[in-house]
Amino acid sequence: MKQKREKVCTLFRYLPGICMMLSLLFPVAVRAEEEAAGTPAMYATFWALVPPIVAIALALITKEVYSSLFVGILVGAVFYSGFKFEETVLHIFNDGFVAVLTDSYNMGILIFLVILGTMVALMNRAGGSAAFGRWASVHIKTRVGASLATILLGVLIFIDDYFNCLTVGSVMRPVTDKHNISRAKLAYLIDATAAPVCIIAPISSWAAAVSGFVEGEDGLALFIKAIPYNYYALLTIVMMVGMVLLKTEFGPMRKHEMNALKGDIYTTPGRPYANAEKETEGNPRGKVFDLLIPIISLVLCCVIGMIYTGGFFSGENFVTAFSNSDASVGLAIGSFFGLIITIILYLIRRVLSFKDCMACLPDGFKAMVPAILILTCAWTLKAMTDSLGAAEYVAGAMENAAGGLMNFLPAIIFLVGCFLSFATGTSWGTFGILIPIVVNVFENSDPTLMIISISACMAGAVCGDHCSPISDTTIMASAGAQCDHVNHVSTQLPYAMVCAAVSFVTYIVAGFLKNAGISLAVGIVLMLATIAFLHTRSGKMEV
Repeated sequence: MKQKREKVCTLFRYLPGICMMLSLLFPVAVRAEEEAAGTPAMYATFWALVPPIVAIALALITKEVYSSLFVGILVGAVFYSGFKFEETVLHIFNDGFVAVLTDSYNMGILIFLVILGTMVALMNRAGGSAAFGRWASVHIKTRVGASLATILLGVLIFIDDYFNCLTVGSVMRPVTDKHNISRAKLAYLIDATAAPVCIIAPISSWAAAVSGFVEGEDGLALFIKAIPYNYYALLTIVMMVGMVLLKTEFGPMRKHEMNALKGDIYTTPGRPYANAEKETEGNPRGKVFDLLIPIISLVLCCVIGMIYTGGFFSGENFVTAFSNSDASVGLAIGSFFGLIITIILYLIRRVLSFKDCMACLPDGFKAMVPAILILTCAWTLKAMTDSLGAAEYVAGAMENAAGGLMNFLPAIIFLVGCFLSFATGTSWGTFGILIPIVVNVFENSDPTLMIISISACMAGAVCGDHCSPISDTTIMASAGAQCDHVNHVSTQLPYAMVCAAVSFVTYIVAGFLKNAGISLAVGIVLMLATIAFLHTRSGKMEV
């Protein structure tokens, strides 16, 4: 009761400010009548960024993600409709929830989620996860070893960030639980090896997406040239490994890890998945390969599914097929065949009956309901910001700033990418907005600075995606770790911001030196010095 009362009081403290803000917006609404038909008065203005800012602020204040996202959606719809009731309701549902749930790409991702949740339920019930846990308890004996194993697996699964988040989570969760690593720390390790690894892997759905945004150039070649300049992604990996080896934590994460050492891996009352695995008793006859074969099958089937959608079996080469692939359809098809192989394996081994396998379908769906709800609301919020022209506003501001600050531009682009991706919850959307602008600015003047700036755009998009509570990758990491979403966001944010600060300085250096090796060396030294400073201030964590 006390916590609820404190949340209500906190919310009421912010109400006067919110009301004042809304009252200032009413004159703008009146001017909507004077605007051209079909274009809202706030289109392509700063107000287009207010809905996600409201949603993110409320989520961090109230610790309640569903209602916070809905309030952001409501604010966006009200701005779009010019404060008209009927138009607001229609925009929320017709252009929002219904539109995002009938979008083929989004539906493919939801199918992939449900199938992956089903496979996790199957592996748990067949005893594969428990068998892997027993194997890991013999071979992984420390918390450092469990954390490094999680990082290594995350780096190895570089094909797609969604796939990375859920697969690494399902495999490593029993191991990290055994070594009393908090769910918040597991979620951070998963998230930090998802998008940051995919954005520096030439064979990934992210490389394919970025390549498609570079018009008039060899997109994949530019992507590969930009990898050494992708400082946020590279320094995130350095930071993770360094902090694990030095056993250093800071900010809210330190509290979660201290509590985990005492046996509480959740810390807060919000533990939506606490009983998810206890409800199903694993088969004692399960073996490690009852986990490994499904995971390997899933990886292979998803790769085949992605290159199939890119035309590999119609004559395209592997790289071109991957560049042209549709990640949503490829993952849905691949996960479906991975599920079929898993069911056949368990039936042949007689660790599960057909009835037990079918019982895992609703179990898998139920396990993914929190992620599906948050994803649906996040997609709808993005639809609201798109309808208000948030992308056009940021793109215009970016072009205006591309004047006399050429050497500082990579650092500025990094910050713009961070902000846009954080506010909209989409890194791919950020690529689509900023990369064409960067190419236009630099392609005839300074090709090296163009590559650095493209990399800064990608790094900023990944950083904002990493920080944002409404990012689908962040949501997937929470689901994979079975961690309360707000806990994941609040504990990860300080880590991402430290890495972002070091990356920003590194991009300033790169803008002047235009040398990938020296700039990266400067960034790594700065990051290690920062970790050493944090270690000195906060002290050693470990038992």
